[in-house]
Amino acid sequence: MARTSLILTLFVLFVFCAHTAMAQQSQFPSQTTPAAQHAASPAQTPGSSPVTPTPESIARAKAIYGYDCSSCHGEAGNGKGDLAKDMALKMPDFTNPVTLKDNSDKELFDIIQNGKMQMPAEGDRATTDETWNLVLYCRSFSQKSAPAQEKPAP
Repeated sequence: MARTSLILTLFVLFVFCAHTAMAQQSQFPSQTTPAAQHAASPAQTPGSSPVTPTPESIARAKAIYGYDCSSCHGEAGNGKGDLAKDMALKMPDFTNPVTLKDNSDKELFDIIQNGKMQMPAEGDRATTDETWNLVLYCRSFSQKSAPAQEKPAP
């Protein structure tokens, strides 16, 4: 009974957050045109993110991740979110650098945008630039946990 109640509460919270995000997006639409959102600079490698992250864009990606992704993927990106535990899902650990190394940014973008298996699509809840910043934010989890390199003795 308690488990069902928890899952129902998390679902209602998820729907509320998604509705809030859509309302917020309609108040502050992206300043770029759809064509500009998809345009990549010539110096980029195929499949890499076309956005240049800023502190503000990463903060926005962190907020979106917090209300759309963390319940399954975990606040720290370790795959240990409460909903994933309740549903007995095995989630990828983004803090492990090996987890995403074989995926291009474009592949991750497509997964976030369109969903995959039980993961719902972000779809219209995030702009194209916000989705690219989510890709960069997910990649940042493995950088935070990378061991510090020893500095050579002077």
